[in-house]
Amino acid sequence: QVQLGESGGGSVQSGGSLRLSCAASGATDSFNCMSWFRQAPGQEREQVAAIDDNGSTWYGDSVKGRFTISQDRAKNMLYLQMDNLKPEDTAMYYCAADGSDFCSYYEWTAFDYRGQGTQVTVSS
Repeated sequence: QVQLGESGGGSVQSGGSLRLSCAASGATDSFNCMSWFRQAPGQEREQVAAIDDNGSTWYGDSVKGRFTISQDRAKNMLYLQMDNLKPEDTAMYYCAADGSDFCSYYEWTAFDYRGQGTQVTVSS
């Protein structure tokens, strides 16, 4: 089993930055790909970024050029650097991990392991 815990959320003004972290514990050799999702009130959960064991990355169109996903597998950490934040980025942000080699364009429920989320609020 793998446990995922997100941190780093908070409130920021439009144009600001935040860095989210996701700490993995447990059987951390059982997954190859990690991802960030977000869900705003009344909206479906949206995959925003993914990274595989080789460091290849994928981004959703809504965050491309503003968000950067990275990982430190030695520390079992996943990060999401969010720059030039906009009010429409306001959402609960979740991390997820999967045993697949690639996990872009994955549904939330398809991931083997999923975190509980951290809130990001961007004010105009």
